[in-house]
Amino acid sequence: MSENPTPVSESGSPFRSEPSARDEARQFVLPLVVRIERADPPARTDALETAARAVLTILADERSAGEGEWAGAMRDWQDARIRKVVRRARGAEWRRAEALPGITVTGKSAEVRVFPPVPLDGWPKDLARLQVSGTDLDDPQPPVDADPSAPVLWLNPGLGMSAGKAMAQAGHAAQLAWWELSGEERAAWHDAGFPLAVRTADAARWPGLTGGGLPLVRDAGFTEIAPGSCTVVADHPALRREPQRSGRAAPTRSE
Repeated sequence: MSENPTPVSESGSPFRSEPSARDEARQFVLPLVVRIERADPPARTDALETAARAVLTILADERSAGEGEWAGAMRDWQDARIRKVVRRARGAEWRRAEALPGITVTGKSAEVRVFPPVPLDGWPKDLARLQVSGTDLDDPQPPVDADPSAPVLWLNPGLGMSAGKAMAQAGHAAQLAWWELSGEERAAWHDAGFPLAVRTADAARWPGLTGGGLPLVRDAGFTEIAPGSCTVVADHPALRREPQRSGRAAPTRSE
């Protein structure tokens, strides 16, 4: 299981909106690549859920902890601002991406590969050439209602985001939930295969979700949406059961 080198509290958190010493550190980014074949693209909701599980998977990987081969990069990334960027690939592009060190996570129709963090200005060539735009996906059928006994990442019903943007935001929310959990709760989630759902919240319920003490993502406004927008709430049952935990809802800024 991964260590948690970053405090959950808002003081010193990489998810604070206010300027901090983290802005002076060298900035890193966690790359995610989603496979989008022209003839067989994944469903949008499955892509979002698979991206969130990919983030959790690399956080929990033994190579990300202690003296693991990715541990230094993970620490550097978490010592600065937490950035994630989703790019798309198909065919030979995907095969080249798979050849780089990382982890591929597969959903029902989606494949997402997550890589150890890289400097913001130092992407590997085979990832840097991939496109960020064009990750617009659809759900062939409306997603079924989320299981209330499982973790749910609730999207803001008032925001329109591309699939790539929403994948990054879902990954942020999953990471916030991970940081809030105890070691035992993390282990249980990991052993179960990181079950989770990503759904758009009902408009009437959104204010209660954002004000209920659950981890939430607050975007920096670099792309697509206005700065300060709350994009996702991480509703994990363990956090739901313990509203008075020391870790409180932590705003985030994302790219």
